[in-house]
Amino acid sequence: MVVALDQITKQWVTAALTYGEPVVFTPFFNFTLLHNPGAAFSFLSEAGGWQRWFFTAMALGVSVALVIWLARVCVTKPLESLALALILGGALGNVYDRVLLGYVVDFIVVHYRSYHFPAFNIADSAITVGAFLLIIDMLFSKEKPGHD
Repeated sequence: MVVALDQITKQWVTAALTYGEPVVFTPFFNFTLLHNPGAAFSFLSEAGGWQRWFFTAMALGVSVALVIWLARVCVTKPLESLALALILGGALGNVYDRVLLGYVVDFIVVHYRSYHFPAFNIADSAITVGAFLLIIDMLFSKEKPGHD
């Protein structure tokens, strides 16, 4: 579901928005179609192209690890399963862009006065929420590690 929602929204903003021109919703939130050839926060975006395949390989490796982890999670751990599924869906959504387009489509922009948080998308949001849920689960889980 994450991959589908991510790709649908990216296709919609790509068709509906002009690159780099914000569509303002509030004084702190807008949609701006942007292309990010790098990683989070545009890390290595000016690296010359090799980063496309490096980040693709890295994301696919992490995705394989997440699938294995998800397959081993006990069915009595729904929060951990949800967290892993969100992270996996987000990773695959961005990998899809990177492989087909050579960049990730970002469009959600949050800002306060002159401070702009880097643009992101649904996949990035799913990864962030999944990581947060995973931390919450690890901190507040009643089971001790290794007792599945």
